[in-house]
This record gives sequence, C-alpha cells and structure tokens, in this order.
Amino acid sequence: MTLVEVLCQEFKLAPWQVEAVISLLDEGNILPFIARYRKEAHGSLDDTTLRDLNDRLTQLRNLQTRRDEIASSLKKQEKWTEELQAALDNAATMGQLEDIYRPYKPKRRTRAMIAREKGLEPLADTLLLQLTKAKTSEELCEDFLDAEKGVNTPEEALQGAMDILAERISDDASVRAKLKSLYHQTCQVQTKASGEEDSVYRMYYDYQEPLRLMPSHRVLAMNRGEKEGFLKVELVVDEQQVQRIIQQEYVAHTGSIATQYVVSACEDAYTRLIAPSLDTELRNDLTDKAQQAAIRVFALNLKPLLMQPPVKGKVAMGLDPGYRMGCKVAVVDATGRVLDTAVVYLTKSQAEAAAAKTKLEALIRKHHVEIVAIGNGTASRETEQFFVDVMRDMNLGRALSYMVVSEAGASVYSASKLAAEEFPQFDVNLRSAVSIARRLQDPLAELVKIDPKAIGVGQYQHDLKEAELDEALSGVIEDCVNAVGVDVNTASPSLLSHVAGVNATVAKNIVAYREENGAFASRAALKKVPKLGPKAFEQCAGFLRIPGGKDSIENTGIHPESYAAAKALLNRFELTPAEAATGMLQKEAELVGYAKLAKELGIGEPTLKDMIRELSKPGRDPRDELPPPLLRTDVVEMDDLVPGMELKGTVRNVTDFGAFVDIGVHRDGLVHISQMAQRRVNHPSEIVRVGDVVTVWVLEVEKNKNRISLTMRKPPEKINK
Repeated sequence: MTLVEVLCQEFKLAPWQVEAVISLLDEGNILPFIARYRKEAHGSLDDTTLRDLNDRLTQLRNLQTRRDEIASSLKKQEKWTEELQAALDNAATMGQLEDIYRPYKPKRRTRAMIAREKGLEPLADTLLLQLTKAKTSEELCEDFLDAEKGVNTPEEALQGAMDILAERISDDASVRAKLKSLYHQTCQVQTKASGEEDSVYRMYYDYQEPLRLMPSHRVLAMNRGEKEGFLKVELVVDEQQVQRIIQQEYVAHTGSIATQYVVSACEDAYTRLIAPSLDTELRNDLTDKAQQAAIRVFALNLKPLLMQPPVKGKVAMGLDPGYRMGCKVAVVDATGRVLDTAVVYLTKSQAEAAAAKTKLEALIRKHHVEIVAIGNGTASRETEQFFVDVMRDMNLGRALSYMVVSEAGASVYSASKLAAEEFPQFDVNLRSAVSIARRLQDPLAELVKIDPKAIGVGQYQHDLKEAELDEALSGVIEDCVNAVGVDVNTASPSLLSHVAGVNATVAKNIVAYREENGAFASRAALKKVPKLGPKAFEQCAGFLRIPGGKDSIENTGIHPESYAAAKALLNRFELTPAEAATGMLQKEAELVGYAKLAKELGIGEPTLKDMIRELSKPGRDPRDELPPPLLRTDVVEMDDLVPGMELKGTVRNVTDFGAFVDIGVHRDGLVHISQMAQRRVNHPSEIVRVGDVVTVWVLEVEKNKNRISLTMRKPPEKINK
C-alpha cells in the first residue's frame, strides 16, 4: 500500500483529507494553524487527529528511508532479489525490516564466520540436507579435516558446521516471526528480588505476569527496580514449544546421522543467539510501548493543567512555605505585576509568628488581596494552618480565600536564566513566591516558563526518552497557547515563543519592538518586527490578540486573511461589532442559513461558523467556560478523616492505575481505577482529568504510611439516603 492508503486505513479518513494534510505540512504550515485556519482543506480534523497523523506520517517516512537504505546495501552486496524486494515492501515495522536484513547485515567476527573460513560451509549444507549415507562422524567429516586450517578432529569440524547452521537458523526471518508470535501469546515476565534488602519494589520480589497483559506503569516500575539493583527481570517461555517451532523448519527425521547435529544446532541457535536477541528486542519493544503510553498520559495530564481556568481580575498573594529560610511572600496585582514582597517566619518562635501574622494582615489590607496561593512543598501544612488562623482573625468572610497549589517546577523556574532576566531585583526564593501567585491568576502564562518535565504530572517521566517526551509536551503547550490566544502587548517572550510560527528569537524581537515603539495597534504592525517574515506572519497572526485596539476584530481569532469577509458579514446584516457581540449576528446567520451565507461571502462553512463565534464573543477565552478552581476558607487535618467521609477535591495527577486527588490535607489521596465508577474503566482518563473538581469518599487512612485511599463510587448508604 502507498503511504496515503496506509494513513487512510489507519485513521479512517478519505484520501483527499490525508493528501491535504500532507501537502499543508510539507508547505511548512504549523499544526495549530492547519487545525484552525485550513478546516475546509482537510475536513475540520481536530488538532489531536492532525498531530497523531503527523506523527504517523513521520514514522512511515522513516520506515521508507530505512527500507531504501537496506535495499541499497543489498544491491551493493549483489544480494538483491525479487523475493527480498517483496519482503521489504511488505514489512510494516522496523523490526520486520531488520529481521529481513539480519542475514546480510555486516557482523562482527562470529563463530560461524570462523567456521566458514575453515571451509566448513559445505559440511553445514550436508548436515542440513540430512541425506548423507555416512554412518559415523569420521566418515561424515573425512573430507573436511585440515590441520593447516585448524580442523584436526571430526568433533571440531562438526562443531564449526553446527555454528554455521545455528547462525543461519538465528537469521531466519520466518523462524523469528513465529517465535515472536509465540512469545507475544505465551511469554511470562518474571521478576525476583536480587537481594534481601527491602524496597518500594517489594511487590515484585516474586512476581509473574503475561507479557501481553503488562500495563505500562508496571513495565516502567520493573525497569527502574532492575536499574537500581533491587530486581532481576527475565522473560520465561516454554522451550519445548520453541524447539518444536524451530525443528519443524529444519529437522527432517530421515534417520540420517546428520539429524542429531541439526537438532543440536537448533538448540544452540535458540539458547545462544535467538533467546538473548529476542529478550532484548521484546523488552525494548515493551519498554518503548510503555514509554509511549507514559508520554501520552503525561500529555493528557499536561493539557488540562495548562488550561485551568484563570482567576482573573484579583490581587493575589503567593506563599512559598519554608522552615529555616522562612515563608517567602509575594503580592501581585491583577495583571501579575509585583506589588510587594516579604519573608516571614511562622515556625521559629511565638514572637516571630506574631510578627508574621501582623505582616501578612498588613499586606492583605494594604493591597486588598483577594486570593492567596500556598505552595504545597515543605512546611505547607503549617503555613496553611497559620494562614487560616489569619483569615479567621481578619474576619473578611468570602472576600478572602486561598488555594494550595502545586509548586512543582517553581524552584526550577526561580533559579533559571529566564527568572533572573524577569526579576533581577529578587533573590531565588522570592521569585518562587511570585510564580506561585501567578499560577492562580494565569496558569498557562506561568507554567509555559517551566520545563514541562518539572511540573509533576504523569508517571516515570524521568525514565522516558527525553527527545520524544519534549516533542510531545511541546505539542501540547503549542496547542493550548494557540487555543487560548495571546495578548501581543503583554505576553512574555516565553509565552510568545509557543505561538504558531514564532520561535524564541522572533518572540524576543516582538517584545523588543513593543518596548521601543509602544503597544501594537494592529496585527499588520507585526510585519515590522525583525525576522518575522510573511510565512511566520501568516502562521501566527490569528493567534495574537490586540485588546483595546482601534478595531475589535483584532481581539478575536479571526485571521487577517478573513478580515474582508468578516466586515462583509457585518455589513450584510448592518450590524456594528458591539451589536454582533450581543448575539444578534448568530440569530441573523441562522435565519439565512450557514451554507447560503458562506457561499455569498466566498468562504467555507467552518470558517464562517468560527467567524460568527469570534465576533459574538470578542476576546473569548475558552478557559472561562470551564468550572472554576476549588478555593478554600478552612483546613482539614489527616486526623479528621474517617472512612465514609464525603469530601470535594481537585485531581492533581492521573496515572494508568488511578488518580491522585487533593482533598485539602496536604497528602493527596489515591482513587484507584477500580474505585472510579460502578462500571469497568479501561483508563482513568475516561473519568477524570487534571484540574477536575470531584466528590470523593474516604475508604481508608493509613497514617503510618501517610496513605489515603479514596473512592468516587457513592457508598450504598449515601445512595439510599
């Protein structure tokens, strides 16, 4: 099948859709731009499908490149045949290609090579035929004994011949394919303790599970346990079945003396060559699949984390808890500008705690703080309790609330070059407090400054292939930033660099131009930015917003290429932008009909619908449509928890085996996948995502292990009531 045919079959798409996407990508268009502004070309495929299609396209092209490399090598070796061409053409994976190439691949010096140099290949051929009339090994080998070549005995000759046969059997693509099938169907992954030492891997000290059923998180856990020296991992398969498969191909049972040597060669081929090779290959495949699954989980978690609803228009205080170094405090205004900073000591002495209380109250009153973000790191519990007491004493009611936020990555950011450039006047600790405060105001704008791997969602991220993880997470960030849109007059270079078509250099140039020439009054003015060429402008313009500009259309997701159509649309119904924003445009368009209206304007229906949506809600932020974050005004202790207690919590992380939920006790509780619904759940992501506010019930509290088990399945007594 052609590349297009493969993609059509796998993605259930029409050829014209696949061809359009390939063409758009090859023209240098960025995925968010293709998803948003070229819907007519590809049939309104969503960004996830487009990204998966692009990844698979890259994979298939890499496969073809390797296929061409192998073909070229075989032709140079003068080994090229029509059979090999057909086999290569039919190979659907890298593994299949490499199995075909294995017999012809340049090898380091092997036992078989040495045997061939001694002239023993004809003897190997004789053995394989199993038709010799020789009755003894001496008769069989008499023509191959040669002291000069180092073949002094029949045993040496036969060993060399069997080495040649073992290598042939090992290189047989058909045999390897059948054995791989057997492994996939019957192989067990077995783990044992490598010593007496206790560890977090104790559940794997005597463990066995079918290879085909191994979930990704267990694969990665076993790999880590093995790497750290706590586990021994091996693949176990029925060797009798293995030998039956191999010997069906090579043992003729003619009654010849040669048969026994062929059997020995089969056994040696598996034990010495095939088994180690398959173990490595299958474990690598298992690990690759587990890593891909973990990367998908990470990306799945990252998106809702970045897309958390912002807390807009509120002065915020960030508290970065600590013992010895104190609690770092930063107050930022509604735009994120730093108003004040301080360091207070909550845990050292009564006098210092009293001074800290006075200082916090003064900052809250001075700057009219409305919301407080408390980092969840060291001393978070004490800081939270302290602040709740401050809130109660101030008696501000609901005018002041707080939220414990993940400070994952805050220390990484605060020590970064970016943070030093942004806040040269503050030390590292105070920068962290600023970051924590801003995470509530605009999670996306703040979190894009941090390496996604440091954000703390997902599973086993430090064991994953860095390049693949970075690529996947960059794609998620890109999709989120472009879905929200960016205010070109306030955005940081970090945020701008994730806009379609804008690289780090152009992002810095945009900010530099803005600082030198004042705020951008129109998108067209971006064309004056150094190194922002026509193609980059085409890609980025629709995602950049200009609030408060001369024309409200500049604060929408309408691309400049469609401005004329948008104005014609408003003129069609004699509406001003302000009138369109009241919902009148939507009503008028529905009366006329989208198909007719699109034809009149010379645009596609998808573009028309997007245009109407944008004009109806200029400055629209898709995050505003999501449920707000769970804010607290009190604190719950772990000691307060009892089985059956009903609580509200925020999902902090989703893994293959469950979800971790913040219920306000500093220690996240685990909702195991089996406790998420009354029905069978294939993956926790079917039920929850990061940032979701969920109702849970306490199942069990293990204080000695600092472990909380939760359920989302309503207890029967609650249902009955």
